[in-house]
This record gives sequence, C-alpha cells and structure tokens, in this order.
Amino acid sequence: MALPGGTITFLFTDIEGSTRLWDEQPDLMELALARHDALLRAAIETNGGTVFKTIGDAFCAAFPTAPQALEAALAAQQSLRETSAASGSQLALAVRMALHTGTAQQRDGDYFGAALNRVARLLAIGHGGQILLSGVTQGLTCDTLPLSVSLKALGEHRLRDLGRPESVFHLCHPDLPAGFPPLKSLDNSQLPNNLPQQLTSFIGREEQISQIKELLSKTRLLTLTGSGGCGKTRLSLQVAADILEDYPDGVWLVELAPLSDPALVSQTVAQALGVKEQANATIQQTLTESLKSRRLLILLDNCEHLLTASAQLADYLLHSCPGVKLMTSSREALGITGETNYHVPSLTLPDRTQAITSERLSQYEAVRLFIDRAVAVAPAFAVTNQNAPAVAQLCFRLDGIPLAIELAAARVRAMPVERIEERLHDRFRLLTGGSRTALPRQQTLRALIDWSYDLLTDQEKAMLRRLSVFTGGWTLSAAESICAGDEIIEEWEALDLLTGLVDKSLVIYTEQGGEARYRLLETVRQYARDRLVESGEGETYRRKHRECFLALAEEAREKLRGPEQVFWLERLENEHDNLRAALDFCLNETGGIEIGLKLGAALQQFWNIRGHLSEGRERYAALLARPSEPTRARASVLNGAGVFAYFQGDCPAARSFFEESMAIRRELGDNQGIAESLINVGALALSQGDYDAGRSFFEQCLAMGRELGDKRAVAGSLNGLGNFAWTQGDYSAARSLYEQSLAMRRELGDKQGIAGSLNHLGIVAANQGDYAAARSSYEQSLSLQRELGNKHGIALSLNNLGNMVLDQGDYAAARSFYEQSLVLRREMGDKGSIAESLNDLGALALDQGDYDAARTLCEESLAIRRAVGGKRRIAESLNVLGKLANEEGDYPAAHACLVECLTLCRELGGLCPAAAGLEASAHLNLRRQHPERALRLYGAAQALRQTIGAPLPPIEQAKCDRDLAELRSLLDEDTYTAALTAGRAMNFEQAVACALEETEP
Repeated sequence: MALPGGTITFLFTDIEGSTRLWDEQPDLMELALARHDALLRAAIETNGGTVFKTIGDAFCAAFPTAPQALEAALAAQQSLRETSAASGSQLALAVRMALHTGTAQQRDGDYFGAALNRVARLLAIGHGGQILLSGVTQGLTCDTLPLSVSLKALGEHRLRDLGRPESVFHLCHPDLPAGFPPLKSLDNSQLPNNLPQQLTSFIGREEQISQIKELLSKTRLLTLTGSGGCGKTRLSLQVAADILEDYPDGVWLVELAPLSDPALVSQTVAQALGVKEQANATIQQTLTESLKSRRLLILLDNCEHLLTASAQLADYLLHSCPGVKLMTSSREALGITGETNYHVPSLTLPDRTQAITSERLSQYEAVRLFIDRAVAVAPAFAVTNQNAPAVAQLCFRLDGIPLAIELAAARVRAMPVERIEERLHDRFRLLTGGSRTALPRQQTLRALIDWSYDLLTDQEKAMLRRLSVFTGGWTLSAAESICAGDEIIEEWEALDLLTGLVDKSLVIYTEQGGEARYRLLETVRQYARDRLVESGEGETYRRKHRECFLALAEEAREKLRGPEQVFWLERLENEHDNLRAALDFCLNETGGIEIGLKLGAALQQFWNIRGHLSEGRERYAALLARPSEPTRARASVLNGAGVFAYFQGDCPAARSFFEESMAIRRELGDNQGIAESLINVGALALSQGDYDAGRSFFEQCLAMGRELGDKRAVAGSLNGLGNFAWTQGDYSAARSLYEQSLAMRRELGDKQGIAGSLNHLGIVAANQGDYAAARSSYEQSLSLQRELGNKHGIALSLNNLGNMVLDQGDYAAARSFYEQSLVLRREMGDKGSIAESLNDLGALALDQGDYDAARTLCEESLAIRRAVGGKRRIAESLNVLGKLANEEGDYPAAHACLVECLTLCRELGGLCPAAAGLEASAHLNLRRQHPERALRLYGAAQALRQTIGAPLPPIEQAKCDRDLAELRSLLDEDTYTAALTAGRAMNFEQAVACALEETEP
C-alpha cells in the first residue's frame, strides 16, 4: 500500500506500563496484546490510515487527513474498552495516543522529519487511555468533530528535546475516561527538575538512549564517557527528560565545567538541589541529611578536570543516600566501586561502499544533524544528488563528532558544502564560530581538543603526538616500536600510556581477529600531528613509521607465498592505510625513492590478490616517475606495474614494463627475477595469440626453475604450458600439466596457486563435458579465493560456474553468476575480464531471444577487446555477434562477423573457437539455403571437436541436432550422408576455407 504524501497526520500509540505487565503476567499479556494489535490495525485501516511501523507494542500510522486520524484514534480506544469489558479480561491495557500533522520525508516504507519527533514527544507526556492532539491537528479537526466529541485545551507545554512549546488538546468522549493526572511535560510541577530548555532538536541516538535507560535501571552510578564534542551532555539531558517520572524527587543537572576549584564541587551540587549549608556541619554532611530519604537523579556534567573531587562526592552519596542515582559525563570514568561506564559513540555514518544519494543519506544520524543545523542558519539549504557525496565525505572526515558537524554546518551560510569539505584539511581554522553562549572550548574545534590535551601528563602528550604518524590504526607492538624506546617513553611504558589515553577517550581500542588495535579519530589525529610538527619531531617519527612498515611488508612478501597467506593478507589489509602513508613519505622525502621501491615491490602480491589494481598501478607510476638506479627493487616494481596493466587490459604498457624489468634483471644476473618475468611475458604472449613466443618463454622458465630448484617458478611454468595446450585444444596434455602444477603448489602451501590450478582443471573438465568434475574444481577454487579475498579469482570462478550451468541449460543461475562476476570486475577496472563477462551475458541474452540486450552487451565487449588486443577473445565476441545477426536475418552482417572470427582463429591456431565458428557458419548456411555446405561445415566441426576432445555443451548440441534434423528433411539420405562425410574428412584449413566462401543471399 502506498504511503500518504504531502501534509500527513500521524497517529502514534503505545501501552503504558507494558514492561511491568510482561514481567508480572506474561501469559495474559500475550493474549491481550494480540487483541490490541488486531483492534488497532482494524481501526486505522478502516479509517483510511496506513500502519508504516510497529516497535514492540507501539503503532505508528499515517493518514491523508486529520479527521480520519481522529476517527481512528477514537474508534481504537472505544474498541479496546468494549472488548476488555465484554471478555471480562483480567488484564486491561492502558493505551495512550497522540496526533500531530505536518510534512515528512519518505524512504524505504518509513517517514523521517520534525513532524515525527513532535508526535513522539507529544505521546511521551500522555497517560494510558488518553488521546492528545497538537495545536495544528486541533485546528484541522475542530470544525468536523464526530458526535459527542470535544477537545479540551490543556495549555502550552514544553516537550522534551523540542525548542517550541506545543499547544496540547485532550479528546473528550462519554465512552472514554475523563480524569487524568497532569501531563508529563517539563512544565509539570509534579516532575521537579532544573533541566534546561533545548533550542535545537535532538537527532538520532535511539539505540543509545534505550541502552542507557536499561543500564540506569540496574546501577546507581552510570558514567557516560567519550571524546570531546561527541554529545555526552546532550545525550544525558535527553535521557533524563525521558525518565522524569521515575524520580519523584526530581532530576537535577549540576554543571561542573565552569569550576576550577575541586573544593566547590559539593557546594555546587547542593546549590543545584536547593540545599543550604548548615552550621556545625560540612556541606557533604548537609547534603547527606537532605538526600538520604529522597529518590532522585543527579547529572554531574563535565567531570574530567575535577575527577578526584567528583569521584569522592559520588562515592559518599552512593554509600549514604540509597535513593540517589548519579549519571555523570566525563572524558574518563570516575574509577570507583559500583560505577558502570558507557562509552558514547560518534553518530552513525553512511556506508562508504554504497552509492551516495540524497535519499539514502538522510537515514544516518551524522547527516541528519548536519542538515538540521545547516537549515537553521541557511533555510534554503538542501541535500541534492550533486552535493550528497560532499555531505557524506564531510561527516566521515569529522568522524561523526556532533560538535564538529555543528561547527561545519554553521559555515553553510557563507559557502557551499563542497567548499567546506575541501577545506577540512585545515579544519582547526575553518571550524570556528560556535555559539557565543557556549562554553569557550565548544566555540572552536581546536579549543575543544586543547581542553583534553592540557589535562594530560607530559608523557601522555608525547605519546599522543607520536601516535599521529599512524593512519587507520595500529597494534601495541607497532606503538612500542615507533613511539617508545627513548628517555621520555621507555618501551615498557607504552601499554600504560595507551591505556591511559583510551581511558581519557582520546584513543579508541578495538579487537580484530583476537588482536588488540588502537586508533585515533581523524580530528584528534590531525591535532596531534600539528603538535608533533610544532615539537620538531615530525620527520623523526615518520621515518620510524616507514621503517616499521617496510619491515612488515617485506616479511609479508615471503609469507604470502606459503600456507600463511590468509593471515598475512588480513594483516596487510588492516595496515593498508599505514602502508600508504609510508609510501607517501618515501615520495616526499629526499633520497626516499629506493626505500619506496622496496616497499612498493613488497606489496605487489597483496595488491594483486586483493584487487587493488588501479591503486597499485598509480602508486607504481609515481615511484617509477622519480629517477632511480636500475636496482632489483626497481625491476620488481616494473614487473608489478606490468602485471597490473595486463589485468586492466593495457597490453602494450604491460609489454613495455615487462621488457624493461627483464632487461634490469638480466643485467643484475637475478635469475629468480628473470624466471618471474618469463612467466609474465609468456602469459602476455599467450593472451595476444603469439603462441610460439609464449610457449618458448614458459619452456625457458621451466628449465631455469628446475636448475634453480625454484618450485614456484616450475609450478608457474607448468601452468602456463597447460594454458597453451588448452588453447590448442590438447586437453589431455593440458590436464596433465595442470595436475603437475597443482601437486607442486600443494607442496608449497600456495593457496592462490592451488586455486588457479583448480580453476584451469575445471575449465578442461567442462570443455570435455564432465560437469560434475568441473563444478567440484570451480567450487574448491572459489572457496579458496574467497578465503584469500581475491576479487579477481572470485570473479573468474563465478564466471566459469556461469559458463558451466549455461551449458546445462540453467539460464537463471548463469545470469546470476555472470552478474556477480561483472560487479567485481568493474570494481577492479579489469578491462579484459569485464569484456568476458559482457560477452557471456550477451550470449545468454541471445539464447533467451533478447536481441537488443545481446547486441548492446556484445558490442561493448568487442569494443573493449579490440582496444585491449588478443585475437582469441576478439574471435569469441565476433562469433556471438555473427550468431545474433543470423537470428535477426541480417545474413551479410553475420557472414562478415564469422569471416573475421575464423580468420583470427586460423591466424592463432585456436581450435576450440574455430569449431564454434564453423558451427555458427553451418547454421548461417542453413538459413541461407545452402544445405550441403552447412552439412560439410557441421561434419568438419564434429571431426575437429573429436580430435581435441571438446564435445559441444548439451544446450549447444540440442541446437545442432535440430539443425541436422532440418537438413535431413531437406536432402535425400545419400546426399545428406555424403555431405556430412565429406566435411568430416576436411582438414582444418579446408574447413575454414569452406566457411569463408562468400555466397549469394
């Protein structure tokens, strides 16, 4: 059902005391709640409303008009009372309801906006059995009230978290209760408090509010900790306003930020609670005497600079006043017995992996806060698809810190959000100009962090400064290696200092895979980095950082070739940002290029397996652009650049890189490096159809590998020779070579190599019609590739599974596999593989009769393949386009495509694609009414497939059988048999020549 739009009236309901009822009478509550849900839904839907959300026992409904919403609320209350009375229920539910009218945003079957906040707050001040209306809804219903209904004005009330008071009305009817206690608003004298009125709306935090309320029900001292500006104060005030009714003697805010003298803490608490000092008694004694029989909640806000005094007072009150609870906010916990600590997280942020649109962004708290505050200073501001990426990036770069986001939003009145985001590299100058009435440290971002920094010891300050060299987090061992080991911080002190900074909410602690990791919010990191530069130690610690991560990368380089691949891939992924920072430093430091080349070379396998092809190629380009000696490191980087260019389909660049790398390695006598280069130039030659050269390179590498005792080079050479044999249609030889390679890779524990060999064995099995063996090999390969996180390998396995199930006629599964593969290949920018997926999807569309889609997909594939080069792949695309033209009746175009396809096959000796080309030509000749030639071509294709051991897949065989049946009906038996026999007797050249003959339409 479509949700109402435009001006909407919202009806919110919930059951008063439902938690207690579930605890005390769960069986009766289950039955009563079922009746409640059915009655509410019926009343809402009967009156034209839509239930768009339920949360526990609460209903949220939307109506096109206010009178409809009022009728639904009245009908629901009447039905609940009548049903309860008629059934003699032992459990009567007290349901409160609220109505408010306004506009709201729709997304994913839900509503968002200020109107939702207001109706929720209106509901919160009501009582069970009561129906409340806002002033807007009252104005829209007062002239059309149902019989016997009247609306009683209850005056203006301050709603929790809303700056503008609300005129509240109560719906009266003879069937409904008349007498209710005063509304539970901030103006209710029966709910004593000194909570300040908030002038801006509270955004999000629903999960945190629920968690804090739950914790407060179980503890008497709850401390909210978190970094400066994360919203601890505002969150505590929001929770306190929601639970006023739980504390008959009030909820009292005590603001400690203005104090500097610890002796004034107790006096300030007494003053907030209206407790006067007594003669001959200390202020703590006076407080105890006043509070020991009262039930109240005290909010101690901003305790971090008066931590000891705050802890002493809290401990004293907890022991002396059993009805008193405390909720404190501080950068670090008070550290006393009985305290529960709750860390306040930053606001939720968009998922970087998803496409960023204005509709999707508004569900995230950080973005909603930015929008709300931006509109307050610039009412015309709106998030559009054009500025949405800048808004998302701004919130990311500010770590979802509420104060930082509010300061950034204030700049919207002077510049577009895109410019604000661009200037965040200098955020401490940009993010100024907060409210003049705010605490001084909350008026600028730098002042906020200065406040925390100034509370640190000298050792903690030094540690924080040094930690700024890390990007994306670090381990304890890395911190000990880089930041400790001198006269200021000894190595054994690093853990204690880190723990202290975690306690003070400046460092964030997490666990990943059982390992402790730490990180700084980016805003804190930039602040600490500025302090590090000011100290004159910036170069020193960036150099130590680079040395640490070069050592890690070089250790990983060897480990990535053996059984520990998965562990080391994850470790490098966790440290990727640090490795990037180390590379950046190499590029900017005089004399750092050789170290940068070593680091880049060490990362090639990691970047390759994890699909960071574009980044790796860009990093290598930057390193190679700087002058350097022809060292092993430079040769390795050139080789890596060639690998990435090859995978991205830039074969000319790949060839150039490989040749330059080979030349350096030959000059240096680096035989192991030469073997590696030979495998790569062999693979490139094979992909380009230069089979003689490709085979020669693999054979040279095989001989060299055996001479060196390099099993890895031998396994790679065997696999390359297997590829050559498969391309030539010698499946028996290909299987043997792949199996030899697989056995050697299993000895090495090389999961990446094992996965590659299994994939090739799967291809051979599929080509020979052994689909069970093919599936087993593909799935084993896919499992290993997923374990490694190898996007290229995952995509290849998925695509091959698609080929296999298509051969078996399962179109839906084939499309799913192809599309999954294409997504990964587009992410990596792997042009050759993108073309493969497009061509396969085009062939699938052709089989299903979707000619327009087939043409679009195949033409895009062919364009990429012509740009990339590689005759075999171009032939594959031409084959499909020839079949498409044939199906559409464009026989000249079909013939032209197949002529080019078979010409390429003859040039490169590709027997399997040639067989497919002959079959396509046979079908074309049938359509063009040349049955004898069609039979000769089918016979030639059958003989060729029998020779290379590559039978047609079942789905293709069925098409061929239909054609042969049609040809048998067109010719007498002798002519049919003679033509087929003549075709089977043709050699490869004769068969291609027959197919290339031009004929009249």
